[in-house]
Amino acid sequence: MAFTLSVLDLAPIVQGSTPSVALHNSLDLARHAEKWGYRRFWLAEHHNMAGIASAATAVVVAHVAGGTRSIRVGAGGIMLPNHSPLVIAEQFGTLEALYPGRIDLGLGRAPGTDPVTRRALRRDANSADTFPQDVLELQALLGPPRPEIPIRAVPGSNSRVPLWILGSSLFGAELAATLGLPFAFASHFAPENLLPAFEVYRDQFRPSESLKEPYAMAGVNVFAADSDPEARRLFTSAQQAVTNIYRNARGQLPPPIDDIDTFWSPDERAWTSNRLARSLVGSETTVHKGLRDFVAETGADELIVAAAIFDHAARLRSYEILKDFR
Repeated sequence: MAFTLSVLDLAPIVQGSTPSVALHNSLDLARHAEKWGYRRFWLAEHHNMAGIASAATAVVVAHVAGGTRSIRVGAGGIMLPNHSPLVIAEQFGTLEALYPGRIDLGLGRAPGTDPVTRRALRRDANSADTFPQDVLELQALLGPPRPEIPIRAVPGSNSRVPLWILGSSLFGAELAATLGLPFAFASHFAPENLLPAFEVYRDQFRPSESLKEPYAMAGVNVFAADSDPEARRLFTSAQQAVTNIYRNARGQLPPPIDDIDTFWSPDERAWTSNRLARSLVGSETTVHKGLRDFVAETGADELIVAAAIFDHAARLRSYEILKDFR
């Protein structure tokens, strides 16, 4: 079955390790993903999180793009309310100048952090309200020069870096449809609105200069191993990490454990299982079937795979198991 698969990497910092190791592992994963035929390698902006090393997302994109040759590299995404459109246009215009034809820019509306950190970023609490206008401003700054726009992004102007709208609700779907942009839904952590969002996006899509037909990407967690039991054990790292969000005790990615039911309460299990509902866990046979079913259910044009796996070699193996699915 031919299908487009991509990688969403949060540059996880595992317990007992460092951001330096996490960033070197991200590049190593990207090089393997390129060899295995994955389409893109995206990194996400998160701040004040002890377990994620990709806060300076444009810098990490440059690190990965500079160490690879052909795979598309980008942000999945930049949380635009945290930034001025001009600064993002300059950053990603620079990346496009350095690595032409390989850079993607996914844009999210959520701040990607807590209120205290948002204030530390010097952003207004209401900045998310202007997200549609900021997207249009950024799009103009990356497009051809126009006399009515007195400011130029250099580099950036006329670079036409491809823009994506990211979302975990119907808002992003509606905006992507209105602007005629590709849409990526964060079903790897917000699964409940995936199908309604895709329906809204496809029904309301308006062709644009950059995209004639709707193009929908879905996020999915995959924990693949050589056996189902081994994969289920790898999955316990993510289950612990998400449970710790419920407990307001975020931290570095924990190692897997033998019995997850000794870790959480029934309420925690229900909440975490809901957040991780779009997760495929098992051997090659199991996850390939799960991917086929997922594509049949959603009609997604592309899947972007996240894998919060503690051991780097096991994470590589998980993505290797998926490579023949395309």
